[in-house]
Amino acid sequence: MSVAHIVVTVLGALMVGFSAYSVFAKAEYVVGPLAEYGVPRAWWTWLGVAKAAGALGLLAGFAVPAVGYAAAVGIVLYFLGAVITVARAGAYAHIPFPLIYLAPAAASLTLGLAA
Repeated sequence: MSVAHIVVTVLGALMVGFSAYSVFAKAEYVVGPLAEYGVPRAWWTWLGVAKAAGALGLLAGFAVPAVGYAAAVGIVLYFLGAVITVARAGAYAHIPFPLIYLAPAAASLTLGLAA
């Protein structure tokens, strides 16, 4: 396990964990766009749970690599879904935001598998 893998994984877990917290706290900069994109309010808590589980899974991957790989794949798929949701809503200027969260998870997966 390289230093780069550790740094990228911890950074990704912190970013996705903060994103989960933002959903749970109903931060306007997160839930406002969710409402604009047409994401049902009933899904918001579950979306936050998925993000929190992914963040914890990335960190658990240090002890059980398969869990970290699964979490990274899950986070990548989650944020690809977010890109699709944003694109379907026509908010093309917002597409970079989910990609910012997707990138460290993809990098963590790549670095983990390369080791």
